[in-house]
Amino acid sequence: MTAQPLQIGGGRATIGDFAPKLAALTDDVLFKEVWNRTELAARDRSLITVAVLIAGGDPDQLRFHLGRAKENGVTETELIEAITHLAFYAGWPKAMTAITVAKQLFTT
Repeated sequence: MTAQPLQIGGGRATIGDFAPKLAALTDDVLFKEVWNRTELAARDRSLITVAVLIAGGDPDQLRFHLGRAKENGVTETELIEAITHLAFYAGWPKAMTAITVAKQLFTT
């Protein structure tokens, strides 16, 4: 596996003062330990995460992870195609919500 960018969470920066334990788990377990495992590339983890967030109807988390996916080498074209593909598996309303989030992020 080739070198990949170190994945760093933002839990402490965003919610650390309000929910310190959740922030620590986000940064220290989810990102430091899980996201940096070498068995999957960060790019693949990003695509999986984006797909699950779309399927789960989680637009707030999707907003962050679409940006993270781009940082991990997924192109906007690939993300739009993934959302289009997921319309048939996760549901049309969820895909429409996801594409609206993507459009806001990619066109600003």
